[in-house]
Amino acid sequence: MPDVLRVALDVPLRHLFDYLPPPAGAGSVALGARVRVPFGRQQLVGVVVEVAPRTDVPSAQLKPVLEVLDAQPVLDEHALALSQWAADYYHHPLGEVLAAALPKALRLGAPAVRTERSWTATPEGREASAGGEPARAPQQRRLLTLLLEPEGVPEDALAEILPNWREMARALVRRGWIASRVHPVQAQGVHPVQGRGASTALSSAPPEYPPLAHLRAPGPALTADQEAALARISASLGHFAAWVLHGITGSGKTEVYLRAIEQVLRRGERALVLVPEIGLTPQLVARFRERFEVPLSVMHSALTDGERLAAWRDSFSGRAAIVIGTRSAVFAPVPKLGLIVVDEEHDASFKQYDGGFRYSARDVAVVRAQRAGVPIVLGSATPALETLHNVTTQRYERLSLPYRATQNQPPRLSLIDLRAHPAHSGLSAPALQAIERHLREEGQVLVFLNRRGYAPTLLCTACGWIAPCKNCDARLTVHRAAHALRCHHCGAESPLPERCPQCGYAVKSVGQGTERVEETLAAAFSGTTLVRLDRDAVRNQADLESAMARVACGASCILVGTQMVTKGHDFPNMTLVVVLNADQGLFSTDFRAPERLAQTIVQVAGRAGRGTRPGEVLIQTEYPDHPLLANLLSDGYEGFAHTALGERSQAGWPPFSRLAAVRDSATTAAAALEFLTEARRVAGKPSRVRLLGPVPAAMPKRAGRYHAQLLIESPDRRALHRFLEAWVPEMAELPSARRVRWALDVDPIELF
Repeated sequence: MPDVLRVALDVPLRHLFDYLPPPAGAGSVALGARVRVPFGRQQLVGVVVEVAPRTDVPSAQLKPVLEVLDAQPVLDEHALALSQWAADYYHHPLGEVLAAALPKALRLGAPAVRTERSWTATPEGREASAGGEPARAPQQRRLLTLLLEPEGVPEDALAEILPNWREMARALVRRGWIASRVHPVQAQGVHPVQGRGASTALSSAPPEYPPLAHLRAPGPALTADQEAALARISASLGHFAAWVLHGITGSGKTEVYLRAIEQVLRRGERALVLVPEIGLTPQLVARFRERFEVPLSVMHSALTDGERLAAWRDSFSGRAAIVIGTRSAVFAPVPKLGLIVVDEEHDASFKQYDGGFRYSARDVAVVRAQRAGVPIVLGSATPALETLHNVTTQRYERLSLPYRATQNQPPRLSLIDLRAHPAHSGLSAPALQAIERHLREEGQVLVFLNRRGYAPTLLCTACGWIAPCKNCDARLTVHRAAHALRCHHCGAESPLPERCPQCGYAVKSVGQGTERVEETLAAAFSGTTLVRLDRDAVRNQADLESAMARVACGASCILVGTQMVTKGHDFPNMTLVVVLNADQGLFSTDFRAPERLAQTIVQVAGRAGRGTRPGEVLIQTEYPDHPLLANLLSDGYEGFAHTALGERSQAGWPPFSRLAAVRDSATTAAAALEFLTEARRVAGKPSRVRLLGPVPAAMPKRAGRYHAQLLIESPDRRALHRFLEAWVPEMAELPSARRVRWALDVDPIELF
């Protein structure tokens, strides 16, 4: 029996699959290379992760691989090890983890390296050209002459020289005078790697950047705090260190990233930068392009499959010196990696919280940096409480930027008591007066409300009917401009009725969304430009850039926005921020809600006063005496975090314990609870692990399915993972598991 290849496939099964090697033998296939294999009645693309001398599969049932797709591995030994760690930590099938690390085109078998087609003259064509042929077609003769080069001419070059070359080429191909070939394009300094287990790497002479040659323009002068932070990060290049760059909004964290990456490039290394939502931070990408004259690779979910493949190839080949991307880019291939940056590390977008493989890109990035022996910088004005706890326990080191880079004071925060100043259409009289004052002084105003649409409820005042979603335990949101009712949970949509479908009486919109607030402000400030920034008004990158251009033009204007306005935007002329409905997170059942509320308030408040003029922030609330708001205003985010960590410690919630959640959905509520009840039964009574539930989700019905969850908690991380390692395979074998959709979420950030 020859060696067998153990292949990870993108299927929800928790084991590898054994196949016979190609005729050349197992040694001809590198670990981390893709192969096409038979799987039942289909053919799948998988990744070779082991070569085994024996197998438990009967020899008669072993099938050979159909095709080896890669001469060199698409996942090197470090990427395979990181993926195996993620599969073990999140207790998820390795095949699906590896699939998450590759763009869709590669999972379907596309070439891993960029190819190009070149054309060259055949021996018959050379002979014809020497004889002056084709005599009566000068353009064809010109093309044939161009193609006498032995190496051939790429199609892109031909298009620049002869725009209509294809028509001429067809005639020459018919006569057998020219031919084409497809060949891989390799970046400078990259060489193919041969042999089993070899690492996709740069050659010993990677692309070199002469000193400062990669800089388009120098950056601004650094403050003393920025200089100190940069010195600490620079000194750690070449070995692992976890830095928490805790800087208030406007303190210049991005400039520290840029300077640190400059040091990395000087060392001939590359950088990986993770951001929460690339579509919402065009300014960040623009700053990198303005500063560095090196190729960038940008990876995010808005790209087409072809664009995503091209970005991955640029990273894989080593062509891209800097890779910038969202969550999934944490698995991007970056040869000669020198630094990882996670911007806005607290952001929930770094957590994959739906689908099968639910991972934290921030946490995976820390493990990747540790295994690669490179520093990682976790930047935020409002670090996650887990991150601050890691600082306290000396796992991470904090670098502080307590002052704004412009030396301006942070904005002044104050509360508007809605009990004394009732809001009309969402805005109180003091808020409207402040908006008028700042506009009169030629400042810009941001009105923040984390609720899109016109109103969250459509109500009949006669019979009490409220427009429901048929698929969810939720109310439909009024979208007046679209004349529609929409569910923000499942996407269902129906026409906006003028009368109650139950009694025929008139209906009215209750509550405020950004669309209604925009209408109110337009009526109150008729001569002022209004810009709305939410997922209804901004559907693509072009919409976002247009909205940003209208705000950045410098004219006095009012910006109305949701969570989108808190991430990465810099509005130098913004002098006033008004926060509406700040009470949403004060009384939530989720223990993380106060943290998210504090982060949101601090982040959105940080949009004010970033230029030369002082900023003001007004927070409307019906609970001005609430301890969270009082603590935030008196002691800032750091004071809030200290208090919140003390409360978490007393309650035994993370980061002072570890959590996992099993979530499922089924066509009936009974089926959803049945599976989790059986799962709890087979768990028995584990040591140092508590099982809480099962219970229906806070919104039991969503998108036509019923949801429930079972929470697992332990003060000991190792005890939790030992339990999960034994329990998860047992759950998968339960008969009721086939009647539900279920997933395990380790370190969940949403409890619902």
